[in-house]
Amino acid sequence: MNLALWIATALLAAVSLTGGITKTLVPKEKLAAINGGEWTGHAGVGFVKTIGVLELLAAVGLILPALLDIAPFMVPVTALCWVLLMVGAMIIHRRLGQVKLMMVNLGYVALAAFIAWGRFSLEPFTG
Repeated sequence: MNLALWIATALLAAVSLTGGITKTLVPKEKLAAINGGEWTGHAGVGFVKTIGVLELLAAVGLILPALLDIAPFMVPVTALCWVLLMVGAMIIHRRLGQVKLMMVNLGYVALAAFIAWGRFSLEPFTG
């Protein structure tokens, strides 16, 4: 189970890192022109950048606490925060009628919930 949790965590961290880099470095106008990025056309630059920074922090929070054995309880806490972020994303995509993207977000919710459940109860990090 530990291996499955690490694989899921690495996958979610990669998604988070990619999204965070994109939202913090790519201009909002370019994001709005990309399929799935239309929501940025309705949001302020600061909001988009803030979401990007939160995603970057999530990538860090999913991996580093366990690797460095410094506050490893932050891994499942970060996974729960990711669930909340993706619920917000699902709401935005629903408002824009982007059902496929809602399903992608739902997949991320399931992955993050698995990580949180696994690290809180099945295979918690012990120090």
